[in-house]
Amino acid sequence: MDRCMEYGLSLGSNEGDRLSNLKLTTEKIQHIDNVAVTDQSAVYEAEPVNIAAEHKDDTFLNCVIVIETSLFPKQLLKELQDLEIDMGRPKNHEFNAPRPIDIDIIYAEKTTVDTENITIPHPRWAERRFVVEPLADLRPDLTIPGSAATVKDVLKSLPETPKVCVFETENLI
Repeated sequence: MDRCMEYGLSLGSNEGDRLSNLKLTTEKIQHIDNVAVTDQSAVYEAEPVNIAAEHKDDTFLNCVIVIETSLFPKQLLKELQDLEIDMGRPKNHEFNAPRPIDIDIIYAEKTTVDTENITIPHPRWAERRFVVEPLADLRPDLTIPGSAATVKDVLKSLPETPKVCVFETENLI
């Protein structure tokens, strides 16, 4: 591999066998050319946020994985979007609809990208306890571009709700 960059990815599932979806997704990410999964958080169960009323009971399982890759952000995004489709997520899906897998790029070292198709760091990462809590498991002292606070300090500033709790501590891969 050429020079590798560290990325933090948030994985979420609220449809089907959620834990199996996370495991299979992590395995498939591990098999993308020039990608190595180097770390993973525990799996957390989280109440859905900004979801249609008929899906309010469809809780998510979420985790964060850290990867190293020589892929550029746009290349990685394409691979991850293809993987989401392969896992059953419709290409044109309703906003915040239930899905077998959702993959977001949270950060890419100190890189920032802001185009029509991709924004890194993820614009809402610091508002989402279901992202920040698992990220704090792995990189508590990380300061993501655009934030003056470390991940652990961002976590301390978040409200306790919507509730997020540990679901599984076993490694996904």
